Amino acid sequence: MTSGILCCGNLVRDIAVSPVSETLWDRTTWVDSIEEGFGGNGANTSYAIAKLGVPARLIGMIGADDAGNRVLSTLQSVGVDTAFVQRSELPTPTTVVLVKPDGARALLHRLGASREAFAEPIQWTADLTRGCRWFHLGNVFALPQLRPRAGEIVAQARNAGLCVSLDTGWDTQGEWMNVLGPCLQNTDLLFVNEDEARELTGFRDARDSVQTFRALGVTTVVVKLGAAGCLICTGGDADAVPAFRVPIVDTTGAGDCFAGGFLAALQHGLSFLEAARFANAVGALSVQKLGGTPGLLNFEETLQWIAAQ
Repeated sequence: MTSGILCCGNLVRDIAVSPVSETLWDRTTWVDSIEEGFGGNGANTSYAIAKLGVPARLIGMIGADDAGNRVLSTLQSVGVDTAFVQRSELPTPTTVVLVKPDGARALLHRLGASREAFAEPIQWTADLTRGCRWFHLGNVFALPQLRPRAGEIVAQARNAGLCVSLDTGWDTQGEWMNVLGPCLQNTDLLFVNEDEARELTGFRDARDSVQTFRALGVTTVVVKLGAAGCLICTGGDADAVPAFRVPIVDTTGAGDCFAGGFLAALQHGLSFLEAARFANAVGALSVQKLGGTPGLLNFEETLQWIAAQ
């Protein structure tokens, strides 16, 4: 049986609006689509992992409301274990995603239940970790209560016998390495995009950023380059893995799906370089539909899609 992945991160109700070329105050703008779905770094990544045939368990918090019920139902529909997702009297976190015609987006986010998620320490019980090989932390910056304890939680995951992966996310508070730095010495696999890498290290060149992360203790670094693919370093020089050329509808959640695709590929026995190419494919499938996950295929279908390109 394929080893599972324990994901930690936020769960969000997404409302995607497309296309939005500009915002006109005190005016009405007609659009083609207003779609409700789900998002959040933890939810997107765990969904992608489960969709690709790898057991996924999610820990986080969501509102005890109808929106929360819908998000959990969608995750459960692909097999995500949500038994460790707590419910809050605060509303389900919600993001309104304004999508430009070229796929770029602006996000308006209400924290809601994310404000009190992980107020209590994670209990590393046998039930929580059973069947899992990896612990994946998706965007610690999005969870206020988790930020000051991120390094401690990553160390606990390692002590529980799990490999550790992190997907950085964007820090709206600007604390960057003060939050992430304590995690890196216990991180086996780091996912970071170009802009995040620049903010974290001060280097504009992604290859320089990679070496900084490696020097701080990260074993493998993957820099997400969007339409250019990704850069992966498992030791020595970094290898560039080109992207697949596809029409872009919406880039929301594509980075989460990339990370989920990479981790799922490893569990299916692919090498790091093969996993990088596979993750590029998952990201390419994601951006072709409105919302992060509607475009995703299962593992075999994704392999067939890659072969057809």
